[in-house]
Amino acid sequence: MDHLQVPKNAHAAAPQTPDRRFLSVQGACRFQALWKNSLGRKGQSCKGDAPSIRAKQVRSIFIPIMAGASLSDRLIACLGGTAGIALTALVTQSAMGASAAWVWLVAPMGASAVLIFAVPASPLAQPWSVIGGNVVSALVGVGVALIVPWPAIASGIAVGGAILAMSLLRCLHPPGGAAALTAVIGGPAVVSAGWLFPLFPVGLNAVILTATGILYHSISKHSYPHRPDRHATISMRDSDDQPFHPDDLDSALADLGETFDISPEDLGQLFNRVRYHAAKRRKV
Repeated sequence: MDHLQVPKNAHAAAPQTPDRRFLSVQGACRFQALWKNSLGRKGQSCKGDAPSIRAKQVRSIFIPIMAGASLSDRLIACLGGTAGIALTALVTQSAMGASAAWVWLVAPMGASAVLIFAVPASPLAQPWSVIGGNVVSALVGVGVALIVPWPAIASGIAVGGAILAMSLLRCLHPPGGAAALTAVIGGPAVVSAGWLFPLFPVGLNAVILTATGILYHSISKHSYPHRPDRHATISMRDSDDQPFHPDDLDSALADLGETFDISPEDLGQLFNRVRYHAAKRRKV
């Protein structure tokens, strides 16, 4: 099929998909019916389904909201985080010495490990984001701490400055905000390290943790640094432009075998908007 059919109500072509975990029982049922209708499937009646819907709502609280997240992936992330942090601490401690005068492992590495091992496909978890984000943010934090004498104000400026610096350098990494904050309120050991703090231990920690992530994911068969699988790309024409069902999205995520930091509902909404705009473009 060369052209997509544009619905008469074009503005409603892509139904909104709110987070079902926070809907009321009636709202959840209504959402389910609307979702099925938007995909060309007849909605089911909600009468008598309130207990089952409540049970699904309770279960949904404990279901990973990230697309592609499976139990095996979570176990792999646990093992990877354990190995990554332990190895980072041991190597850094060996290189810098175990003296109490030095900080040989910084807390932001814990958050970095979550990203590297739990969502390796995320742009926020890529090597440059991890290393550059932590080091740049720590540099900003040290500079602000030297200039601004009030810790409370310095903390805010450091985090805000870190966000700006990471954004400009294309290395946005959430734990970087913690690295900047640590440089301001980290205590005597951090203050005594001065401008060396962003390199030792922050930079060294980040490099070791990233290298561990690359090695670990090569064994676990996850793409890190992440590169999209070009062989898995299917054009809209190849898909016959047929409406998809949420189960189809789950199957596609299983094919890719990666965890993405976006919810399946948001992916579904995004695909609907892509279909709508593609149809609108082809009609012009």
